[in-house]
Amino acid sequence: MKKNSSSYDWKFCTIGGVTRVMINSGQDIAHLGELDKKLWTVLSCPVDGLEIDPVSLAAIDSDADGKIRVDEVVATAKWLTTVLKDPELLVKRNDVLPLSAINDAEEQGAAILASAKQILSNLGLEKDEISVADTADSVAIFAKTGLNGDGVITAQSTADEKLQAAIAAIVTTLGASADRSGLDGVDADKVNKFYELCEAYAAWSDAATSDILPYGADTEAALAACEAIKAKVADYFMRCKLAAFDADSTSALDVSVERISAISAQDLSACADEIASYPLARITGEQALPFNGINPAWQAAFDALKASVLDKEFPGAESITEAQWKSVLAKFDAYVAWKGAKAGTEVEPLGLEAVKGFIADAKKDALLKLVEDDLAVKPQADAIDAVIKFMHLYRDFYGFLGNYVTFNDFYAPDVKAAFQAGTLYIDQRCCELCMTVKDMGASAAGAGLSGMFLVYCTCTSKTKGKTMNIVAAITKGEVNDLRPGKHAVFYDREGGDWDATVVNIVENPISVGQAFWTPYRKLARLVEDKIAKTASEKSSKVTADMTSKVENAEVPEGAPKKAPFDIAKFTGILAAAGLAFGAILAGLGVIASTLASLKWWQLILVIVVVLLIISAPSMILAYLKLRKRNISPLLNANGWAMNSLVKVNIKFGNTMTSQAKLPKVAGKDPFGSKTPSWLKWLIGVLVVAAAVFAYLYTHHQLPCQKKAAEEAVEEVIEAPADSSAASSEAPVEVVEAAAEEVA
Repeated sequence: MKKNSSSYDWKFCTIGGVTRVMINSGQDIAHLGELDKKLWTVLSCPVDGLEIDPVSLAAIDSDADGKIRVDEVVATAKWLTTVLKDPELLVKRNDVLPLSAINDAEEQGAAILASAKQILSNLGLEKDEISVADTADSVAIFAKTGLNGDGVITAQSTADEKLQAAIAAIVTTLGASADRSGLDGVDADKVNKFYELCEAYAAWSDAATSDILPYGADTEAALAACEAIKAKVADYFMRCKLAAFDADSTSALDVSVERISAISAQDLSACADEIASYPLARITGEQALPFNGINPAWQAAFDALKASVLDKEFPGAESITEAQWKSVLAKFDAYVAWKGAKAGTEVEPLGLEAVKGFIADAKKDALLKLVEDDLAVKPQADAIDAVIKFMHLYRDFYGFLGNYVTFNDFYAPDVKAAFQAGTLYIDQRCCELCMTVKDMGASAAGAGLSGMFLVYCTCTSKTKGKTMNIVAAITKGEVNDLRPGKHAVFYDREGGDWDATVVNIVENPISVGQAFWTPYRKLARLVEDKIAKTASEKSSKVTADMTSKVENAEVPEGAPKKAPFDIAKFTGILAAAGLAFGAILAGLGVIASTLASLKWWQLILVIVVVLLIISAPSMILAYLKLRKRNISPLLNANGWAMNSLVKVNIKFGNTMTSQAKLPKVAGKDPFGSKTPSWLKWLIGVLVVAAAVFAYLYTHHQLPCQKKAAEEAVEEVIEAPADSSAASSEAPVEVVEAAAEEVA
């Protein structure tokens, strides 16, 4: 059927019970911009969760917002049909494109063609066609290109050894920027920062005069020696001041004999912490720190201080005062301030000599010029990226349209739609209609609108270390054994297996035949539940009664005696029960006699009518729901903006689920029924014979009955004519009865 929309002659067809536009040719793709948006099946779809190459999807999603909209699809179609000489090539879904098919008459096509040739040259390939595989490894494509337009330079970008050394130093100190070639490189920002750090570090280092380094290159070691014992020396001089203030406190300020006695019996080498807590030297009232008689726990630290500082400041001295000690510490003030102002620490590991060497070589401008040269070839390099994008779309775009504009792939045999995540094997069946679920709550809310029988599963892959949720539609077979907690196996589109566990089931009709038995199954389930409930209540009551009787076994004195058995009351109850039972039997007799009065075909008709009365409503309702099954609500819950129904009618639904076909087994089941086959046949024959006999007995005369009736008639006819009136009336009745029997 044809119908005009805009100026282009679109063709339409019915797919899945819905009229949709057909995209069958390159011209259809070229005119997508003229197709009314109201006629598109989808208005927007997410990039995630589609079984299409992510590179292709990213190429269509021009604004990179994770959604593909109609305008982006139209823009992609326009670009592709401009670059190609023959748009019909898009319909073939090939992954190899002859270079001659690229439209070099257009500016974009010429750039694509030149870049395609560059790619083949970089890969060392000599051929007149390019494939998706040729563009798959961008690292290999740019591996031999020193300048590739990304603003990142590598050691491969120059032959100058000093420039290469500078690039390596920048990567070492500031980290690498990823180059298109896959090598570690640097950009302009890193080049500028590196030389700024080098200048700052060199200037800071040059500021270190003799005033700042009182002990030259050993200043840092001397400061460390002072810092190691500084607090203990201050403690010593404070104790000396207190002893001078109060001479009687000297013994208290010094180490006591009792403290030493407390540890004297122990291994003193293990008591270093205790000994270190004693004063640095004995408190004698003197205001100087002697170089001899130092606390053994601090002797090593004091020796290091004496060798690096005290012997240089006070040669030949045997002690120092507090003022002398403070003068030693004051010499480090400028050094500490200079050290705190250190700049360019990132390049310090290179060493001062190497840093000054980079400054002296003055290669900063040369490196920045190299970055500029790299950016200058950006259009050509971007064109290589455009070739990669173009080849993926050349292969995948028509398939994408079949999942966006028309949904052809969903309805096509032996083809899976892009949203079908894989296959679920469960309960001797294979479910092909499986989708990933982003939001279980939103999907469950739309499940009822779909009219599908849905099974929600949580899938886990130990090999991939991932977990995902899926929903599978069951369109064929029985579902009595399906329940939450049941385990299954899910296979994704790549063939990877996942452990699946059913977490939720949304029940809807699966087939009309199944709906026929639904009322009886519900009744059986209701009766079973009622019996189980009654049995449980009775069991609980019996248990409670027995427990009560055991607990109250002793009867107290004066308790009333048990009432005597009332035979009259019991007889009345028994009579009432008999009447009720008789009424039931009478009712059954009426039903049986009514059925017996029917002919065999009438009896069958009655049974069929009764079954239809019970099952017809369920079957009609199931049929109506099955005709309206629709997966649009499920897709909508996954972020799709659906613009049309996507029906799954009965015929199509049967193709989405396949069941196991079991062969006929010749052998016997060793654990099957032990009843001999001949006995089963005998029982069957006897049942059929009994049914035939009952039917003939109630509807026709058996041969023996017919013969007896005929003999009775003959006897009456041969009776004497002079019999009394009373006796003559009886044979007439007999004759009439016999005639009825014979008839």
